[in-house]
Amino acid sequence: MIKLVGVEKTLGGQPVLRGVDLTIPEGKLTTVIGGSGSGKSVLLKHMIGLMQPDRGEIWIDGTDIAHLKGKALNEVRKKFAMLFQSAALFDSMTVFENVAFPLREKLRLKGEVVTRRVEEKLGQVGLAGMGHKFPAELSGGMRKRAGLARALVMEPEIILFDEPTTGLDPLLAKSIHDLIVAMQQQFKFTAVMVSHEIPEIFGLSDYVAMLKNGRIIEMAPSNEFVKTTDEEIREFIFVAGTVTPKGLPTASL
Repeated sequence: MIKLVGVEKTLGGQPVLRGVDLTIPEGKLTTVIGGSGSGKSVLLKHMIGLMQPDRGEIWIDGTDIAHLKGKALNEVRKKFAMLFQSAALFDSMTVFENVAFPLREKLRLKGEVVTRRVEEKLGQVGLAGMGHKFPAELSGGMRKRAGLARALVMEPEIILFDEPTTGLDPLLAKSIHDLIVAMQQQFKFTAVMVSHEIPEIFGLSDYVAMLKNGRIIEMAPSNEFVKTTDEEIREFIFVAGTVTPKGLPTASL
């Protein structure tokens, strides 16, 4: 379980996180929403230890990582994988080599063991037979799939998704969202996703949390979140338009 207590962070003299309290349910997909510049990506980086808070606690399965460093922090990070907006693939490596990289560098695996695990993950994300290609030869959606394969190959307990559909058209974005949901349901990892895809994420997420003014102002199961009576939140989540996934309120409500 991930639990943040009173997390504060100031960057460039500007408060970004102003006392975040947030508990992420284990084995579920939780999406964090909020306006541009609200600190969503900063929040993710605190969860994985890429940033340390000025104040507060960050608990990962009973360990407070807020001020951990070195080997102790790396040990906790073994539970994590992260899919960045750009997929963060190495341009000089093939897709196969990109996915194999953490197995070779972190686990020191070699030979057939690596080949088997990489090919398995490429197949699961719809890239079977594509391992020989370089990132520049892939479409945006395929690069996202390759990034997801690399995240999955270490069989992490937790995967963080930072705007995973940025730059994709609606159809491709839907295919990546559907793939993330399918993988999460199959492997039961805890997923935390930052997304601007309103209202689509309500049909994908188990829980939704909203970050505003440096704090989590509401968190609830997605089917309850959309029923909020908070006018400020309603204005934000229904501003996208009147067409919403089946069963969700429309912007005109």
